Amino acid sequence: MDIAYIPSPSTGVIHLGPLPLRGYAFCIIIGVFVAVWYGNRRWVARGGKAGTVADIAVWAVPFGLVGGRLYHVITDYQLYFSEGENWVDAFKIWEGGLGIWGAIALGAVGAWIGCRRRGIPLPAWADALAPGIAFAQAIGRWGNWFNQELYGRETDVPWALKITEGANREAGLYHPTFLYESLWCIGVALLVIWADRRFKLGHGRAFALYVAAYCAGRGWIEYMRVDEAHDILGLRLNVWTSIVVFLLAVTYIVISSRTRPGREEIVEPAAVDRSKSDAAAAAPSADGEPEDGAGTAKSETQSASASDTAPESAEASESPGKA
Repeated sequence: MDIAYIPSPSTGVIHLGPLPLRGYAFCIIIGVFVAVWYGNRRWVARGGKAGTVADIAVWAVPFGLVGGRLYHVITDYQLYFSEGENWVDAFKIWEGGLGIWGAIALGAVGAWIGCRRRGIPLPAWADALAPGIAFAQAIGRWGNWFNQELYGRETDVPWALKITEGANREAGLYHPTFLYESLWCIGVALLVIWADRRFKLGHGRAFALYVAAYCAGRGWIEYMRVDEAHDILGLRLNVWTSIVVFLLAVTYIVISSRTRPGREEIVEPAAVDRSKSDAAAAAPSADGEPEDGAGTAKSETQSASASDTAPESAEASESPGKA
């Protein structure tokens, strides 16, 4: 008898009239909005302009979705290109299947394009967005719950995930690895926020810390999964990817801290130029008058008053005997 477990939804789609709302896509969209919203707050706090994060995200998000799907399809090609499979399913992103490694890699290319167009450094933008990405992943993992995918080995723990019978899955109670990763991502986000405040991380080190911390958790969570995957020397491909990317991220943190210590003082030159212009416009001149439209208007008013009284003075001086 099962005392407690996490139930799975009976369907991953809710129909709002003729419009199907898919749980997986909904979680991804909400995650993107959270990442952009929180990233914008951090960017403004660093001295950037409001809206810059969203403008660059317009480039990064589409690239990231394509990269995530490509990584999944390439590493799990047997699901789409084996005998009896339909290759068209490779385009059905709403059915699940996004690889975070490809999403980050190709998303970075899109972000680089957006940053270059705005004239701001990519590492600073990535630092501002890092914890938001982790929060987005925490939300996005619940899309796997809607699709009843990415679960671990069978278990009888009270928080086991109940999976129903379906295509390529057997009914039973399994470790909810999607939940483990969701909670881990929240912890990663909080770690990056704390470390950034404590050590003033800059030049991409906050983002590298996010990558390293995520990989540390993804490694052991991936090891628990039972879905089909390619193995290399007895370990799943994504476990090896986690190890390699973790080492690269740690190496970057060490080298960057030595070659470029501290944090960027200016992250968006346009924001600094605008602040200087506003300050100059509001600053008083040498005679104490503000150097703005108010001073000009006052001068014009004084000139007009002088011109109005001038004829009266002239008339008085020309007729001294009429008094």
